[in-house]
Amino acid sequence: MKVGVVGAGLMGAEIALVFALGGMPVMLNDLDEAALERGMLRLANLLDKGVDRGFYSPRQRDQALEHISPTPELSHMANCDLVTEAVFEALEAKETVLRSLDNICKPECILASNTSTLPISTLAAALAPARRGRFLGTHYFSPVSRMKLVEVIPGFDTAPETTGHVTRLLETIGKAPVRVKDVAGFAVNRLLHAMLIEAVKLVEEGVATPEDLDTACRLGLGHPIGPFALMDAVTSSLCLQVQDILHEAYGERFRPPALLKQRVAAGLVGGRGHTGWTQKAAGKNEQ
Repeated sequence: MKVGVVGAGLMGAEIALVFALGGMPVMLNDLDEAALERGMLRLANLLDKGVDRGFYSPRQRDQALEHISPTPELSHMANCDLVTEAVFEALEAKETVLRSLDNICKPECILASNTSTLPISTLAAALAPARRGRFLGTHYFSPVSRMKLVEVIPGFDTAPETTGHVTRLLETIGKAPVRVKDVAGFAVNRLLHAMLIEAVKLVEEGVATPEDLDTACRLGLGHPIGPFALMDAVTSSLCLQVQDILHEAYGERFRPPALLKQRVAAGLVGGRGHTGWTQKAAGKNEQ
């Protein structure tokens, strides 16, 4: 089984990693060679930490890195059996990649999108009719190396055999796939962003601070991470982008809060080198 991943960012690089840890050769593509280098360096650091914590052996670390071949050439996906698109969450960007892959990949290759919000059947329109039965959504969760859940989303034309094959493949690499209907935002993001929107509104209204709300969600609801620490990890700018898509699809219940928009416009997005909602998250800036 030869696997390809297009996009060497936070999600794409770790999607490549979990397949490599499963013993499969992986082609990791990004047009930006600097992004490829950063992605591979990040994976090496991630594996080093895993070795230090006893998650992986040194041999597993070395073998995983050996299984990943970075390339700036999309044409190197020609011999892959499964290719996952993991580029920027924008319809036009994803359609462009999918059209190219449709022309490059062999007819029996399965194409998958890691979109978190865009309907799969909408993306499928970028493919030739003959390919649409072998196209579906596989929505991973960050950090992919630790989060077991994958939403598997068949489109209107996805063949049952494709859904079944990809589900079994995900199980072999240690993931827990769940099948979800093809709607904007799928299932988990609709639940998640309803909570994130309400959390920001509580701060806007002066009900509680981001730090106290994080503590309340961890200790009162049993969440492993609070909503504001989570927004710092995945970046508020990405959250706003997702909420804009959900707002367009479902109306007022997903309207992004004004405070979130203001913070993103001010560059207070979390992530690497940026201040986030909480002092702790802003100090770490590891994502």
